[in-house]
Amino acid sequence: MSAEVSKVVLAYSGGLDTSVIARWLQDTYNCEVVTFTADIGQGEEVEPARAKARAMGIKEIYIDDLREEFVRDYVFPMFRANTVYEGEYLLGTSIARPLIAKRLIEIANETGADAISHGATGKGNDQVRFELGAYALKPGIKVIAPWREWDLGSRESLMAYCKQHDIPVDYASAQKKSPYSMDANLLHISYEGDMLENPWSEPEEDMWRWSVSPEAAPDTPTYIEIDFERGDIVAIDGQAMSPATVLEQLNKVGGANGIGRDDLVENRYVGMKSRGCYETPGGTIMLKAHRAIESLTLDREVAHLKDELMPRYAKLIYNGYWWSPERKMLQVAIDDSQQVVNGKVRLKLYKGNVIVVGRQSADSLFDESIATFEDDAGAYDQADAEGFIKLNALRLRIAAKKGRSPL
Repeated sequence: MSAEVSKVVLAYSGGLDTSVIARWLQDTYNCEVVTFTADIGQGEEVEPARAKARAMGIKEIYIDDLREEFVRDYVFPMFRANTVYEGEYLLGTSIARPLIAKRLIEIANETGADAISHGATGKGNDQVRFELGAYALKPGIKVIAPWREWDLGSRESLMAYCKQHDIPVDYASAQKKSPYSMDANLLHISYEGDMLENPWSEPEEDMWRWSVSPEAAPDTPTYIEIDFERGDIVAIDGQAMSPATVLEQLNKVGGANGIGRDDLVENRYVGMKSRGCYETPGGTIMLKAHRAIESLTLDREVAHLKDELMPRYAKLIYNGYWWSPERKMLQVAIDDSQQVVNGKVRLKLYKGNVIVVGRQSADSLFDESIATFEDDAGAYDQADAEGFIKLNALRLRIAAKKGRSPL
């Protein structure tokens, strides 16, 4: 093995799993390890990972603040398409993986590494997402996935490995760790495992970290106004904000109003069904607001075509094909549609609900003189509707005359 790999870049959180992986790579492959820790808004300090890596003899340590890039170049483009997987999931984990894969490859190129490694298990989607991205960006890269190779199958065995190899781990903290498998970034936090493996079990209230329950949310609604430019949010309540700041603010106000909780069973790409719970307060608000401004500004057929394309686009992201030519092709069409998606949306947030109460745009296609129920002063000739209906009914009338009754 040592002849195959001389240097590997590891996606490193500093937690139990990736700390074990760092030492395991050194011992198993007799290679140099470079660690990469990404700050994508997970809400935990990433700098301690530097000290932990140094304690294991790691010389090249990358800790990158990718929050703005994450929201600007991945989350916002995805939300321009109103992307939802299987009708519910806002793809919080999925959309972070292509950015991490890209940075892993960039660091491999910078350091002359011939391999990358990650801590995704052999049962999940993340292994696919990381590796499809890596191969698309550097086809000759070697990928090492320890969970598919080693025989360390439990937290207890990982902790025993740490003690055996003098890996610096806070054992008390590791033992007190949440029973759930969790993933967090600026878009969401997810929970899987433990009692959630029974789809009939209701999540415990103290599991949720970002939001109050709808029942405990304020009895008075919160109103906010969101400004869009070319399909992206640029200001909240008149205050201009960067992409990451937009999502941080929406997470805060959404969580305070009990918005964004979801409990679903999804179909993983590897074939199994998985039950997970998600908190996506900011994303839930973004989706509702974006659809509201599009309802005012998009041509009908463009809007309907976007809705038809969206499930395919969502599946590409979920399955790990962000860097595929078909996703890029769809993105060009989606982004082109957003040139007119400009304006303001007013929302009422109340006990888990996001309610649109107003929308306005200089690019609006809403013509009150035509849509009015009052006198339209001849703007619309209602007599035109008769011919329109008869032409559209022509094939139905012909079939009925031939005895092809729909009854």
